[in-house]
Amino acid sequence: MNRIKLELEKKGLTQTWLAENLGKSYNMVNSYVQNRRQPSIEQLYKIASLLEIEAKELLVENNSVIN
Repeated sequence: MNRIKLELEKKGLTQTWLAENLGKSYNMVNSYVQNRRQPSIEQLYKIASLLEIEAKELLVENNSVIN
């Protein structure tokens, strides 16, 4: 599951709320939540700040190595 989506749900917040607070369109935030686009590092930190979490909590750990 997308970490942004998970945090929004845990806090009872909407994608519309996030979009308004980021100054982005709903469609852009929805594309982040649906993994169609990745936010820039700056946007990632802003999202984390709005959600009152560490930015690293929005990053997915990838333990698989491709040879």
